[in-house]
Amino acid sequence: MKKASALLIGLALMLLFQAGSALADSKMDGVISDVIGVPYLTAGTTTKGFDCSGFTMYVFKKLGVSIPHASSSQSKLGKKVAKDDLIAGDLVFFNTNGRGISHVGIYVGDGKFAHSSSSKGITISGLSDSYYIKRYVTARRVMSPETFEKYADEPSDEVVDQDAA
Repeated sequence: MKKASALLIGLALMLLFQAGSALADSKMDGVISDVIGVPYLTAGTTTKGFDCSGFTMYVFKKLGVSIPHASSSQSKLGKKVAKDDLIAGDLVFFNTNGRGISHVGIYVGDGKFAHSSSSKGITISGLSDSYYIKRYVTARRVMSPETFEKYADEPSDEVVDQDAA
């Protein structure tokens, strides 16, 4: 029993630090970090469970940006961004069902994006992961430069208790 507990604690710490390496210290990163691990829920838009577009809608609402609850609708917002020009906060879109845009996530930097996975809930994945690299379609920048600077680029004003981490 002790070995199992130690293994679970070690796994939890590993996942915590893995997410931390992809997420910096901006307000957007804090919103995303707070919901890592929330389960997938079809049509979910709350911390009880999210689908992919419900997750992006939730995060952007916390940042003062209103977006619709459908990945295909979100893919028509803002300005198209080349994959090589992605910045934190850009929406990234995938075709996971063979019928066009069907999945969305938020680029968090370092080639990674946050999203609601049907098997893992809210998680961080790599754009170069074999599953996603084949299904990537496009990206859109929906935040204004001012919103980006305020929420996705600037360090958070929140005091972080390093001893609690």
